[in-house]
Amino acid sequence: MLDQSQIQKPARKLRKLLRKMSSVPTSKDVHNFRTNARRLETVLETLPLAHPKKRQQLDECISKLRKRAGKVRDFDVLTDYLSGIPHDRSENDCLVRLLEYLGAQREKQARKFHRLQKQHASGLRRKLKRTSKTIEKIFPVKGDRPLKAKPISAKVSSAALIVLSDLTEPSHLQRSNLHEYRLKVKELRNLLQMAKNSDQQPFVDRLGQVKDSIGEWHDWEVLVAIAKDVLDHGRTCGLIKNLQNTVETKFGMALRLAETMRRDDLRIRQRHEKGTSKRRPPQPASEVWSATASLTA
Repeated sequence: MLDQSQIQKPARKLRKLLRKMSSVPTSKDVHNFRTNARRLETVLETLPLAHPKKRQQLDECISKLRKRAGKVRDFDVLTDYLSGIPHDRSENDCLVRLLEYLGAQREKQARKFHRLQKQHASGLRRKLKRTSKTIEKIFPVKGDRPLKAKPISAKVSSAALIVLSDLTEPSHLQRSNLHEYRLKVKELRNLLQMAKNSDQQPFVDRLGQVKDSIGEWHDWEVLVAIAKDVLDHGRTCGLIKNLQNTVETKFGMALRLAETMRRDDLRIRQRHEKGTSKRRPPQPASEVWSATASLTA
């Protein structure tokens, strides 16, 4: 069964954030904005909440702000990672220089986000309020039982099954496709979180672990690229070598988690016949079906 409060939560949170966020947003506010914006985008893509043209306008505005907030968030996360990395004293100058660069970029992106937020906040809050009211109309309740949510539940369940099928591809995960794979994982998790008691579904929890691990590896990759650009020391920089070692560790962890999820939850198997590799039809574990069935139960 769909959880109206979970579906309504992103719009409500965004309205609150647009009202209270300061000109220099905290890392927590930026993170909450991005998370709820992404969840609302999933809701807008899945549920018939407005006329297609109005829905597109709302989606474009939210997407624009989310992407701008993402640039602020990137420097928050990278600064946090860099501040906590073990290092030798000989690397102090490089570390300070890189931290100063990240801080300056964060300030620059925060100003841009604030300008964009100020430009759209008033109109966006009105649209979000209308969206919340529409959700209430879709889920009118008599007692505790939704009266008209069944067709909507079927639509969300269908969308989840499509993304679930997409997670069986590509056949092999590697550096070039792992981050893109994370987007599918995140989309499926956002859909499954629309169900009541989704936080009690083990598969939803594992999707979150895979999403976070791949995201962390990708962030470290970005940090290495920035460090190479800013420090310009080439192979002689101890800090860059340190960061690269961390990237390799994070990549290994992310890949193992993703492959374990594909093997144990999605039950993707391969068999070899006459030197060729053929994929067996996936037969997801019961916990996967439990999470998807909860959308309509």
